Amino acid sequence: MIRTLIIDDEKLARDVIKAYLKDHPDIQVIGECANGFEGVKSVHEQGPDLIFLDIQMPKLTGFEMLELLDNQPVIIFSTAYDEFAIRAFEKNAADYLLKPYDQDRFNEAIRKATEKLATKEDNTPVVNSLIEEHRNSVELLDRIVIRSGNRIIILGLDTIRYFEAQDDYVAIFSEGHKYLKQLRMKYLEAALPVDQFVRVHRSYIVAIDQIDKIEAFTKDSYLAILKEGEKIPVSRSGYQALKKVLHF
Repeated sequence: MIRTLIIDDEKLARDVIKAYLKDHPDIQVIGECANGFEGVKSVHEQGPDLIFLDIQMPKLTGFEMLELLDNQPVIIFSTAYDEFAIRAFEKNAADYLLKPYDQDRFNEAIRKATEKLATKEDNTPVVNSLIEEHRNSVELLDRIVIRSGNRIIILGLDTIRYFEAQDDYVAIFSEGHKYLKQLRMKYLEAALPVDQFVRVHRSYIVAIDQIDKIEAFTKDSYLAILKEGEKIPVSRSGYQALKKVLHF
């Protein structure tokens, strides 16, 4: 039996999948989720072999949900017309259902998913590549989604004080808490609004409104003193960036 979860905010879409699955008695629906929050919880608790995942969902999008999973099941994506998503799915050999779809197209997606499951191939590289392409397609971030234990936290940019590179992760400092997320500083530098954040060092990006003052540290380096007292190293290029945004 192939154990599957259906994750879609539209009941009609979930009902269509269940109706089409009647032709596939080897697939067992172990749950339905109406949003990404429920989806993350159910995937972690039930460990499905296969999920049907809508991309455009409120609260938590399909891509944001995938960022929070430790292990990636085989995924059949569903989406209304989204030129970027379709290109990305095709490039990475991920199957998708373009709404509305018929039984024949559905059966084809099931065939591909079944073949993938039979190979027992790790799906994580494909999903990570999709997430990376999606990030690169987004012009500007307006929030960052974090999983902390069993909690899902949505950080508004106005709550974030600074970012610090830590190996393959970025530490995010927000309202007295430190969160880790697998991100690249180069991506953040491009995706964060330039009127809110400035990269002051290869390892630090700081919220502009959190900077209290700039102090000389060595001949060619400085420190940004934040309002809560943290001392953030500022490189030569970071100092030039600060001069530009702070107009000094």
